[in-house]
Order: sequence, then structure tokens, then C-alpha cells
Amino acid sequence: MQTVSTVLDSISDVGRDASRGGYSRGVFTSAELSLRDWFVAEATARGLAVETDRNGIVWAWWDATDSRDGALVTGSHLDSVPGGGAFDGPLGVASALAAVDLLRERGVQPNRSLAVTVFPEEEGSRFGVSCLGSRLLTGSLDPDHVRSLTDTDGTTFADAARSAGIDVAHLGRDEEAARRIGDFVELHVEQGRGLIDLDSAVAIGSTMLGHGRWRLSVTGQGNHAGTTLMADRADPMVAAAQVVLAVRRIAAEQDGARATVGRLQPVPGGTNVIASRVDLWLDVRHEEDAVTAQLIERIHGQAQKICAFEGCRATLTEESRSSTVHFDGALQRTLHNALGRSFPGAPTLPTGAGHDAGILGSIAPTAMLFVRNPTGISHSPEEFVERDDADAGATALADVLEDLL
Repeated sequence: MQTVSTVLDSISDVGRDASRGGYSRGVFTSAELSLRDWFVAEATARGLAVETDRNGIVWAWWDATDSRDGALVTGSHLDSVPGGGAFDGPLGVASALAAVDLLRERGVQPNRSLAVTVFPEEEGSRFGVSCLGSRLLTGSLDPDHVRSLTDTDGTTFADAARSAGIDVAHLGRDEEAARRIGDFVELHVEQGRGLIDLDSAVAIGSTMLGHGRWRLSVTGQGNHAGTTLMADRADPMVAAAQVVLAVRRIAAEQDGARATVGRLQPVPGGTNVIASRVDLWLDVRHEEDAVTAQLIERIHGQAQKICAFEGCRATLTEESRSSTVHFDGALQRTLHNALGRSFPGAPTLPTGAGHDAGILGSIAPTAMLFVRNPTGISHSPEEFVERDDADAGATALADVLEDLL
């Protein structure tokens, strides 16, 4: 059996970002398509039957019965944030393939079908909606809205998906795929310091923090940087800078809140031009959905005050929102029992990150395993997993799958 790290080493050159560092693997870009091809090749080499569904989700089947309904499903994603790390997503996919190898080495004879999956656009880094593939599957996104989404180059999701061989006329709620998922277990690199502090290689997920994304557009008056007096300006960049600081202050005043402006885009974006508009993208998270709503209301209200003072206008648009998820209790107990043999005392850990497992929880029992990240850093080139911990994660996943099969 190949180790997880050996499997990941085979894709270590795909999607490297020379300017940002790390990896940029946006959905349906050449890098992400290369990774999808890599997954198909790895799954096929293991004798798994591979297919891509109507929403671009790749399924690799180890069929144990004549029916795929109620199957045990595992997997993750291969897309990344711009300049992201090597493990966010691919670790879960590589570990699932390694777990299949382990199960076969153990001589496990499944009593139900098993699928390893790859979900598209989990990060939402290209088209702005996280967990897009799983949201389409579950019917929580309007297919017409998805088809019209555009990336920063103006390419629509419909065009990008079509170029990847997907018939975009059939995007949306997939009843057949929903019936297939009897249980879903996702392994993922931990994206914080929880496992460092707990001195454990693996943990079981308990909850996933509610979160959402909003676009705040600050509109002012575009003008010449050299001829416009400072007193005559309605500069949206000045207002946007104050909004960024207000976002941090408002979140810091609320226990357990996270709020981030991770992307800012001036229009037209010239060095010697006063912008006519600045778009900011907000990521806001809290375990209580009502608090998340209150935070957004406060941020929007403060932005309007700031913009009025600067002679600008603020418009807020929601792009996606997910409620706090409590992973299935019975499935969590199964995971604890399964890990009791090889990983006694494996801790339970909440996560502030979003995952496909959280979205799929609306149609089936879902659970997560986290693998230690010794840097505590994610969505960055410094994200890391030790080779021994990666193999421990695959072993833990195999133990869980064996008990569920």
C-alpha cells in the first residue's frame, strides 16, 4: 500500500502558484482538472468504477451489492483557495484511497457499497459560493443562479463546467445521488490549533460553525488622482479602508465571532485613478445563526454611516449562508467506538471551517475526522501534516469505514 504522503507527492507539482506561494487550484481550471484526472486514474487502478454526476461530483465505486442506494460515502475536494496549502481537500481524497487499500489488505468484505467522492468548488474561490457541488446535489442552490455565476475574468460557471464536459442543463437537486448516500464520513486536515493543544493525531468532528459570505459594494466618484483636490473627493477606497477596520472591531466585541475581509477589488483599479467603486467580500461566522445575522446588520449599518460621511454609498449582497451544523450523534458514537481500538481517547473537536459534510447533513448522517496540522495554519502555504499523522488519519478512516461496512 502507498502511504498517504506518497500519494500526495505525486500531485505536488500541480497548480503551484509562483506569485502567491502554495497552490491555486480553482474549480475547472487546468490545475483542478488535472487533479480530477489524477483521481480517476488512481481510482481506476484500484478497480473502482468511476463516474461523474450531473453536478460535476466524481464518484469512485467499490460495489459490494447490486444496489448503490444507502452506500457508505467518503471523500473531500481537490480545489483550493488562491495560494492555499497542499492538504486542504487533497488529504481527504488521498486518505480515502489509502483507506480502501487498507480495507482490502485486511480482507474486509463489504456488506454495502462504498464510494470515494470528489466535490467541486468546495472553497468557492472561483465562483464565490462555497460547497457549490454539495449544495447543488441537495437542492439548496438555484441552478439558474449557479449557471450565471462569474469568476474574476468574466467566465460563467456554465461555460467553465461545460468546458469540463458537464451538461449544465441538468444542474441541480439530484434525487438519485441523494439516495446513494447512506452515511458520509469526511477526513480533513485540521485548520486550527485544536489537535496541537490536545496532543492527538486525529479527532472526531462535533460541530461546524455557521458562516456566510457577503459582498459589500462601496460606490463613490471615479476621478483623476492628480487633478482632484482632496477636499473634492468621494473616494470609495477611503471608505472601504474604514469599513475593514470596523469589521474587525465589531467581530472582536462579540465572543466567539469571526469576521474577515479577505478580498477587495477596486474599479477600475488604476494607480493614478480614484476608484469609482470598491467591492469587499465579507466572511462572517458564529455558532449562533442569530448572532451572525446581528453581526452582518451591525457591519452594514456602520458601513452606511462611514460611506455617508465620505460621500459614498454602500450596498450589501448575500452570496451564501450556512447554519451551524451538529454532526450526527449516532454516527459520532460509531466513530468513537471504531477509533477506540487504535486511537483510544480520540478527542472531539468543533471546527470553524465549512465542509461538504456539513451541507450533506441535510440529507444523510454525516461525520468528520480531523488530522493534526502542527503549524495550526491553513489556507496558506504553511499548512502542513506530518507523514506519520497522515498515515494515522488513513488508518483511523479505514477503522471507521470497516465498522460501517
